[in-house]
Amino acid sequence: MSAPDNEPMRDEFDTMPLWTAAAVQEVGPQAALPAGCRGSGTPAALRWLAKTMGLRPGTRLLDSGAGLGGPAELAAREYGVSPVLVDPMLGACRAAARMFGRPVAVAAGERLPFPAEAFDAAWCIGVVCTVEDQRSLLAELRRVVSKGGPVGLLVFARTTTPLPDQPAGNHFPQVGELSTLLDAVGLRTVDQAELASFADPPAQWQDEVDRVDAVVERDHAHDERFRTAEQQEQVIGRLLSEGLVVGLLLACRAT
Repeated sequence: MSAPDNEPMRDEFDTMPLWTAAAVQEVGPQAALPAGCRGSGTPAALRWLAKTMGLRPGTRLLDSGAGLGGPAELAAREYGVSPVLVDPMLGACRAAARMFGRPVAVAAGERLPFPAEAFDAAWCIGVVCTVEDQRSLLAELRRVVSKGGPVGLLVFARTTTPLPDQPAGNHFPQVGELSTLLDAVGLRTVDQAELASFADPPAQWQDEVDRVDAVVERDHAHDERFRTAEQQEQVIGRLLSEGLVVGLLLACRAT
């Protein structure tokens, strides 16, 4: 995705990752993976996507819009992939490198700095709705993956128009628009599932997230950037709980 040019998005995707990485250092390394996956779907959902994509040891996986890098790290630890992370936000890239030490580059998802078919697979977790030029983002994923290779997506899409509340910087596609977008760039959906159909994270996983969140709040609750990011999360949470926005997992193939 391109670097968000509005303050709420920068607070959420640039500042918060650095605060989170610092909190993880205090809480302990066992908190890194849960905290790194926060907001990127549940472990069960990510495992479903990885399995459905056919990820396996040695797979060269691009994570576009990787944020803190938690999903890519889960895929590396549990499926043996070799991940490369890309994100337009410098703070997110620094935080991901600090937490997991994987290769990471600062770049926009609409203009990836890689040659065609450089990767065996790619995924993009919770990013499509943050980008205005969604077709370019998806086309770049198709371009950098080998023909026939898997491309995974977690897309937050709206089920109604207009939404009663619109989080700053989000551009939720309509559910019915996704097939048209994917077909246009050469991505064929082979399976899909709703995020809400997967089990919640285990209690220990959520406990680690809560411990990290508590440290971030302790250190930054006075900061306007913390309050802005929190408000963004609350709005999206309400839209999801009311079914006005749904999380869709899509396992695709590059045609």
